[in-house]
Order: sequence, then structure tokens, then C-alpha cells
Amino acid sequence: MLYYLFDYLEKQYQLPGAGLFQFQTFRAAMSVLLSLIIATVFGKKIILFLRRKQIGETVRDLGLDGQKQKAGTPTMGGLIIIVATLIPVFLFSRWLDNIYIMLLIVTTIWMGIIGFIDDYIKIFKKNKQGLKGRFKIMGQVVLGLMVGATLYLHPEVTMKEKDGTKITEQFTVVEVLGKEVKSTKTTVPFFKDNEFDYADLISWAGDGFEKYAWMIFIPIVILIVTAVSNGANLTDGIDGLAAGTSAIIALTLGIFAWVSGHIVFSDYLDIFYIPMAGELVVFIAAFAGALVGFLWYNAFPAQVFMGDTGSLTIGGIIAVIAIIIRKELLIPLLCGIFFAESISVMLQVGYFKYTKSRSGEGKRIFLMAPLHHHYQKKGYHESKIVVRFWITGILLAIITFVTLKVR
Repeated sequence: MLYYLFDYLEKQYQLPGAGLFQFQTFRAAMSVLLSLIIATVFGKKIILFLRRKQIGETVRDLGLDGQKQKAGTPTMGGLIIIVATLIPVFLFSRWLDNIYIMLLIVTTIWMGIIGFIDDYIKIFKKNKQGLKGRFKIMGQVVLGLMVGATLYLHPEVTMKEKDGTKITEQFTVVEVLGKEVKSTKTTVPFFKDNEFDYADLISWAGDGFEKYAWMIFIPIVILIVTAVSNGANLTDGIDGLAAGTSAIIALTLGIFAWVSGHIVFSDYLDIFYIPMAGELVVFIAAFAGALVGFLWYNAFPAQVFMGDTGSLTIGGIIAVIAIIIRKELLIPLLCGIFFAESISVMLQVGYFKYTKSRSGEGKRIFLMAPLHHHYQKKGYHESKIVVRFWITGILLAIITFVTLKVR
């Protein structure tokens, strides 16, 4: 809202300093500062409120050191992340006329509601299973459907390629000269010819196949949103792990969003120029600030847990940002921690069921899944595990940056 207010004041009254709000970098800086203040200052009040209402974590005895002591720690701390993200976004971003920001606001609220319902059932209904898996997946699928349909159909979701190249305009291949066009293309890392059009997957259908590109694009969006949000949910198992890892991912995506929304840098790096994508930097700055501020209370020993209210929201936001800036194929690399945690669970469950069907006795690959619990079982302190996972996340982020030039 402040952007529109100061824009009006500058145009009507030439108010000194009002022009600062035209700069995305200034608004991003203000956004991250405000989110940090909200998360650290008002976060304490939220934690005290949760404690008074006895909204505490019910911890199962997993046979891990310190696990029992965590019982009763306030949960639903994801509310801190949501509030500290949305308030700066409403104040400093151009959310009223930017479809990408509006999509991310919807994502934050939608996934926050799903996570809140899950936590509510666990705490107040005394049901440790929480929201049934099928309903949770259904909510993620609906969000993916909304995001995919919006990105496919909305007229303002466009990209711009180099003059004279073949691009997809209204999903029909034509020759244009630097026009903003709709497209189902994405970026393929590590390849010189780094453009891939999802519509090509149904080229076997013959002439006019481009009009059916939604049959590929939307299911892929649904798959990514579901996978990343569940990956973030599985990563949220020890103090500071999910929040710190997500902050690293968010900052990386923020840089990608900035270069994708900058016509000079996108041309230099030979990536898609996505009009209006630069405004994502303001949202991502607020999101990263909220995560870092939440870490103030979530670092070991945690004073609050984010719960599914936070973890599902984090995963949804990260997935949607990556899809918007056409970097979703980098998710297995950039979100490598989420990926490893998810794979460890799938391998553990799959191998256990397979060996049980063969011999009647289930066997396990890891001492415990997700992966961070495996290292806890091996005797590593959770702080050491978290810091080493963060370091791994930083290395993955650096490698992700390298993909911009290594082709």
C-alpha cells in the first residue's frame, strides 16, 4: 500500500523522497527489515500466546536424545512466518497490479490454512495423525491447479526472448521481434541449448498440438507444488533445520528472480526475461526475513516449532516462485535437502514393505527416516546435523548459481 501512496504523493505533490518507493531494491530492503522486526519482536508475543493457550507439541518417543524434553514446546509457530511475510508484502510490494505477487499471497494463505487445520487436529482433537493424508494432498493439488491454470491462461504471464528467435505466442510457434509473449517454455540446466517447451511432450499429437499444452503443464505444476511442500514438511524435524535451509533457498531464488526481471542481466546471462518478475524480490525479501527472524526462536533449543502451518507454507511458496521464474527443473538441486529427506522416507518405506513381503520380516535402509533422524540415531547432536545440512544447502545454492554459466 505504501508504494501506491508514495507514488501518488510524488506525482501530485512532488514529495521529496517519495521516489525511493519506485526502486525495487529499496522496497526489498524495507521489506526484509520489517519482516525481521515482526518475526523477532512480535514473534515473542505470539509464542507467549501459544504457551498460554497450551498449544504445545505432542512429541512421540522416538528413542532420540532430548526428544521427550521437547514435549509441550509451543507449535503453530508458522503463524509468525506467515504474518511476518504478508505484512511487508502488503505494505511495500505492487501486489494490486502484479499477478505473481497475488499468486504468492494466495499460496501463503492457502497452504497456511491447510497446515493450520492439520496442527489444530493434532493439538485440540488429540489426534497425532492430524489431517488425513488424502485431504492434505487434495489441498496441495487444488493449489497446483490454481497456480498452473493462472500461469497458463492469465494474459499478463508472459516472457520475452531475443529478437528473431522462434517463440510461442498464444501457444503457437511464430517469429517475433522482442515482443512479450505467452509460453510454456522452461530453463534446462547444464545445457547450451537450455530451453525446453513442455508442449513438445505432446508434439506426437500432430498439427495444433500446442493448444493442448495445458494437459502437460498443469499436471507438472501440481506435481512440483505437492512434492516441494511435502519435502519441506519432512525436513521440519529438528530445531532450525527447515527454517535455515529454506532461508538459503529463498535468497537464491531471490537472486534468480531479480536477474529474470532485469532485461539487461537476463540478456547477458541468456535466460528468459520475465516482465514483472522483478517485483518478486520484494516478496522473497519479506519471506527470507521472516524465516531468519523465526530462527531467532527456533534455533536449538527451540522455543517454538513451526508445525505444518509453517512447513507446508514454506514448501508451497518455494515451489511457486521456482515455477514463476522458470527454474523449476533446478529444484532437485537447489532444494537438495528437501529432496534427500523425501527420498529417504520413500526408500525406507518401500524397502521395508518389499522385504516384508518377501521374507515376512521388514528390513530398513536407514536407522530412521527422514534422513536427519538417521544421523541422530548414529549419535550426532542435532545442532551439528543442522549446521552441516545448512552448509550442504549453501553448496547446493552455489552450484545452482553456476548453472547460469556452465552449459
